[in-house]
Amino acid sequence: MTTGVDQDPGHPAIELAGVHKDYLSHGETVQAVRRMDLSIAQGEFFSLLGPSGCGKTTTMRMIAGFEEPTGGTVFLDGRDVTRVSPNKRDVNMVFQSYALFPHLTAYQNVAFGLERKKVDKAEIRRRAGEIMEIVSLTGMEKRAPREMSGGQQQRVALARALVNRPRALLLDEPLGALDLKLRQQMQVELKRIQREVGITFVYVTHDQGEALTMSDRIAVMEAGRIDQLGTPREIYERPATRFVAGFIGTSNLLDGTVESVSGDVAVLSYGEGERVLVPVSAATGVGDALEVSVRPEKIDLAQDAPTGAGLSVLSGVVTEVVYHGTSTNYTVKTSAGPDLVIFDQNAYSAEDLAGPGDRVYLSWSPQHSYPIGV
Repeated sequence: MTTGVDQDPGHPAIELAGVHKDYLSHGETVQAVRRMDLSIAQGEFFSLLGPSGCGKTTTMRMIAGFEEPTGGTVFLDGRDVTRVSPNKRDVNMVFQSYALFPHLTAYQNVAFGLERKKVDKAEIRRRAGEIMEIVSLTGMEKRAPREMSGGQQQRVALARALVNRPRALLLDEPLGALDLKLRQQMQVELKRIQREVGITFVYVTHDQGEALTMSDRIAVMEAGRIDQLGTPREIYERPATRFVAGFIGTSNLLDGTVESVSGDVAVLSYGEGERVLVPVSAATGVGDALEVSVRPEKIDLAQDAPTGAGLSVLSGVVTEVVYHGTSTNYTVKTSAGPDLVIFDQNAYSAEDLAGPGDRVYLSWSPQHSYPIGV
């Protein structure tokens, strides 16, 4: 399918320049979105991720034109649309509620926008049929929304938005009403559909798994600002702030002081044989305080002390063991102070590596200690 839109590859699909949004609440100014500069490429699957109240939906609504920025400029395909009404912006929006017409069939819902635009009937049939095939609705054209599952209704809403061939599709937590298994299936389907139609998708969600699964890039938002912008791998493996480290998946956070530096590796010491090795820049020196993030799946747990000299090593006592089927999660009270969580994949044995009260050793490679804010 082609989008039918002449896009200039020299311009971003969406660009925000100094955009901010303030509200007046009980006589006080609330900054819903702080000054934001953001560029979203043509054909990109881009996610705005963050907790409730972080400003992600307000940002999307300013892109769509439903909210007017207090300041700054919104560009679509290089055109200033800051003061342009929503119906004159070449974007469509899909909501969690779907908002399908209950008295129309699936096909009629999809074709509705084209009929309003007085598109030729043969062209409507061709385009509606084409997009319904892409979203896997072939054979369901005559069904009413009440005769369809939640996932099928979601596909109708997507098809209705895509059939108009917008420059960008904005999706505001569209999978939130689906059960877990169907939501996971639709994540894969959404990415496939986006690749097939080639339209820029901007996706708002508070679900880290959704964002990591589908996105080319993610903007993690907190308190009206972007804390980190990057690919899913960059954000997960190298969180820029304590908030990102804690919000994206599970992360162990350790504080320490640099005891020595050897090349590009700093050593944080916690007692006899207890150390954390951290790759750092040349600017790091002895005596510097560091905050380190370590993901639970990067840590090895054993009842014997590791012999490798080039590993981070901490000891501790197991306080909790939780079996999750594919993995077992261990919580260990460590010599470094905080409890650490370890994910051990049950690939070779269903037996626990240790039980509550057991003394264990934790080890991991230096590249898995990521210094935050360095």
